[in-house]
Amino acid sequence: MQSPDIAEKALSRVLSTIDLPKLTKKDEKVFHDRLNQYFPSLFDKLYLLYGETYDFFYHLQQLVIGLADAFKARKRKLKDKDLLRLNQPRWYRSEKMLGMALYVDLFAGNLDNLVEKIPYLKELGVNYVHLMPLYKSPDGDSDGGYAVSDYRDVDKKLGTKRDLIKVADAFNDAGISLVLDFVFNHTSNEHEWAQKAIQGDPQFEDYYYFFEDKQEVDEYNQTCREIFPTVRRGSFTYLEEKNKWVWTTFNSFQWDLNFSNPAVFNAITGEMLFLANIGCEGLRLDALAFIWKEKGTQCESLPKAHTLIQSFNLCLQIVAPSVQFKSEAIVHPDEVAQYIGKDECQLSYNPLMMALMWESLATRETKLLTASLQKASRYQKNAAG
Repeated sequence: MQSPDIAEKALSRVLSTIDLPKLTKKDEKVFHDRLNQYFPSLFDKLYLLYGETYDFFYHLQQLVIGLADAFKARKRKLKDKDLLRLNQPRWYRSEKMLGMALYVDLFAGNLDNLVEKIPYLKELGVNYVHLMPLYKSPDGDSDGGYAVSDYRDVDKKLGTKRDLIKVADAFNDAGISLVLDFVFNHTSNEHEWAQKAIQGDPQFEDYYYFFEDKQEVDEYNQTCREIFPTVRRGSFTYLEEKNKWVWTTFNSFQWDLNFSNPAVFNAITGEMLFLANIGCEGLRLDALAFIWKEKGTQCESLPKAHTLIQSFNLCLQIVAPSVQFKSEAIVHPDEVAQYIGKDECQLSYNPLMMALMWESLATRETKLLTASLQKASRYQKNAAG
């Protein structure tokens, strides 16, 4: 950990070498207060991840500019919600919260019709709605929307970005917390970044993991878990047009982002804050266990994966502190809890319980579900003291 003085000096130097957008006096004070509060921790984590890169300071500058731009773009009513939630730090744990996840097309047809469903949701008592992936994705290979071609555009079958903002505003007025997916481990191979990488742009080639040496690919495959072994073997896809292998943990059309590149961290932070500024109060972190790679490991749940998530969390605290993270960690049950905490993900899916609930319904037996709950209860008691 760097000393507070180093972080403070770094922030002072960054601010003296960049031009920030013009803010009102009130907003300027809020932004700088949050920078002073959270930047030291953010600096420590980014230094751990990227401190050895030759242009580390440049990326710090670009990050602070991006944070300031996102803060300026945040609507006043969302800034007011930020202040409200700061006085309600555990609002999402209230017994009055009732959540629902839905596909827009199956539930309402499109985003415009979804607004008309709000009275029905309120009649049910639902005040937390997770809209399953609705971003622009390939017409064919989309993985149910988890192969994102553009984080800032909506699937045309569902509507437009303006329609999504309309839904967010209507939900906010109705007291319904909106949750959106944050698919940040990978993009679709049709994403603009991937297309530029295919065309040979070195800047965007570094956004992904490309390998010319098959032996290096094999070395990674020796320790990485195959996610869909019945579909294909290994974690890489060969691209004939580039004569290279690209890292694809899940499907061949989902290219893993290279978070060892600080430019990728900044770019994805920008996409995250764009989604936050739409008006959601929750972001579901998709496939978060896979975001950091190191040769000789399983490339899952590595310490620096947690460091990355904590860094994203700190960026939210500066720009949009009312937004919560929800982890989607399909890992060993004992590892799921490692992602939960106020500095990382405030909420989490329990994948084992979800699977066992369906198993219990299918078999009409509750033995496995009961055993899992009992084990979790013992774990919580031990952790508590």
